[in-house]
Amino acid sequence: MLPIRTSRPTLAAVALAVSLTACSAGAADKDPAAQSPASPAKVTVVDRAAGKPVTVTATGGKLTTVRVTDAKGESLTGRTDANGTRWTSDRKAAPGTAYTVEITSRGTDGRETTIRSPFSTPAPGKVNKLTLAPGKNTTVGIAHPLSIVFDLPVTKKADVERQLEVTTSNGTEGSWGWVKDWSGRDRADWRPKEYWKPGTKVALKADLDGTDSGGGWFVRDYATGFTVGDAQVVKVDLDSHELTVRKNGGTIRTIPVSGGTPGGDKRSWRGTAVLMAKEGTINMNSETVGLGDAYDKMVDYSMRLTWSGMYAHAAPWNARYFGNANHSSGCIGMSDENAAALYSLVKPGDPFEIKGAETKGTVAEGNGYGAWNVSWADWKAKSALN
Repeated sequence: MLPIRTSRPTLAAVALAVSLTACSAGAADKDPAAQSPASPAKVTVVDRAAGKPVTVTATGGKLTTVRVTDAKGESLTGRTDANGTRWTSDRKAAPGTAYTVEITSRGTDGRETTIRSPFSTPAPGKVNKLTLAPGKNTTVGIAHPLSIVFDLPVTKKADVERQLEVTTSNGTEGSWGWVKDWSGRDRADWRPKEYWKPGTKVALKADLDGTDSGGGWFVRDYATGFTVGDAQVVKVDLDSHELTVRKNGGTIRTIPVSGGTPGGDKRSWRGTAVLMAKEGTINMNSETVGLGDAYDKMVDYSMRLTWSGMYAHAAPWNARYFGNANHSSGCIGMSDENAAALYSLVKPGDPFEIKGAETKGTVAEGNGYGAWNVSWADWKAKSALN
């Protein structure tokens, strides 16, 4: 006796690189026996690795919706191509994160199928962090760059720079440049072609979560914003031993000063040095800047100009040299009264434009904010995306 065979409609296999659950919906035929076989689309999660966008494809149909969420319920938004067969997330998948992909597709028979798939990315071996300057919601001088110092090395500079978006209220032209910070760490500065215009509002959006710097992964995004204040420039002439403060085109104070002693390591730097911070009364020790035991004293109205230790500050012990000779250990010294006045006038980001025949060289890009001593063409060449 021959075996009895029965025929049944078969569902096409749904292919995914991960485990899936599916459900389908469609109008039921009044005559089940006459119902044609279902033809769901074949859906595949192509990319699900940290540092890459999540990618979903469909064959034998089209993608209707794709939703990718993490354990916190936050979504990776994305878009489907014009053919409706490929979806790509706008952001990269982050390391050490659990995601769920929910995909709805429509097969050739018009039926929709929904598939859900969880996946997780491996935890990062090293996490890179950064320090932003200026601080958020601050008002700074016209020469302050937007500066990022990274905790770990950045060998994939182009990948990192692509994630850094700078916007300004007036369309200021500017460029990123990569320099080595005085600390030895990698640093990226965004400076305008010329000094900022007063009143400019600047914002940074650093969508770095899921980006591999080469020395470590970023596991969060960053943002900051600041406003540019008055056009104030401090001009220092060490040949005439005079400092002049100019604000919005007019001179508001002239101060006799004394710069670094000629003929050795105590000479001052020249070029544009940007006021980094107003540090008040601090201890200055010559051993920290390679000058042996030349001095160790508390100094008032200290205004930092470089990481290497050049300040503008009160130096009453040098009173006989103010306006007459350069006789400091590299700083720009002045009387207590004038130092107090200057301290109250300046703000971080104000440029100190220093000139003099008896100086020891130009302030380097990473020694404070020395980018202004580089031509615009050479600065743009320091961008990893140039």
